[in-house]
Amino acid sequence: MSGKGHGHTHGLVDPSISTNERGLWATKWSFVALFITAGFQLVVALLSNSVALLADTIHNLGDAATAIPLGIAFMFGKRPATRRYTYGFGKVEDLAGLAIVLTILISAGIACYQAIDRLLHPQPVTYLGAIIAASIVGFIGNELVAVFRIRVGREIGSAALIADGHHARTDGWTSLAVLFGAVGVYFGYPKADPLIGLLITVAILVIVWQSAKSIFSRMLDGVDAGVIDGIEHAASHVAGVVRTTDVRARWIGHRMRAEVSVAVDPTLSVAEGHDIARRVEAELRENLEFLSAAVVHVDPATEAGEEFHHAMNNKLVHPRPEVSHTHARE
Repeated sequence: MSGKGHGHTHGLVDPSISTNERGLWATKWSFVALFITAGFQLVVALLSNSVALLADTIHNLGDAATAIPLGIAFMFGKRPATRRYTYGFGKVEDLAGLAIVLTILISAGIACYQAIDRLLHPQPVTYLGAIIAASIVGFIGNELVAVFRIRVGREIGSAALIADGHHARTDGWTSLAVLFGAVGVYFGYPKADPLIGLLITVAILVIVWQSAKSIFSRMLDGVDAGVIDGIEHAASHVAGVVRTTDVRARWIGHRMRAEVSVAVDPTLSVAEGHDIARRVEAELRENLEFLSAAVVHVDPATEAGEEFHHAMNNKLVHPRPEVSHTHARE
């Protein structure tokens, strides 16, 4: 029960249980695929002295390593809420996303160092055919993982998994860039290899920026404006709702919680207000794909919204001074 009126939410089987299982499954198999891809590339990079391939391999190994914090986050997400952590442990997924961003940033620094060192201290690049083959393998492996991660991430609403999928997709194109470095070396431009390594570094930094924006938005409880519009639209179309106020939503991991206040006819009974709240909640669940919980506050239309309640509280805290009238004696 809300202090504003009637608060309404029903406990259902938490959908995050099944989505965390799916997230773990996606993380496990993408790790396996990237580890095999990076392992093959590492062997070729060590044999050929290709700094571009080495930079790409380091990046792919870092990408595979991001499966570790993601896996931990999905395991925490399966734990039920406690009296201390009343919203559960979904926010661990945001911390995993931050760890992913930092991992990508570190891989960019290593790749940049290797490329600059090879520009200053050139070494012959050999096994050009093997380098080309490794770049193609890297592209295919990363693209398959990208499609897989993004698809599952969108299914369960995981920003961290989607960010990791886009990361893998760009990794695929940077892997293909290694091919152009090998072609440049073949045609007599030995510095093409480390220059491609530097370009890969720039591409990694772009990914860092894009992924960081998405992750920090989730950490600060940011949602798309369309989500708020959708809540208002869904709630206002329920019979008996006069208007909606005080709409809020936040992500907890890859699931969303929403709050909305609805104004109703003040002459309705408690049971009738409860029924409207129940129908609003059902409408929100139907229209918001990743919604795991909704709290609906019911206010009388004559006293709706936080502005009204703040005004009433201010009157109680700062009452208007009484006016004293003094009459002079005649």
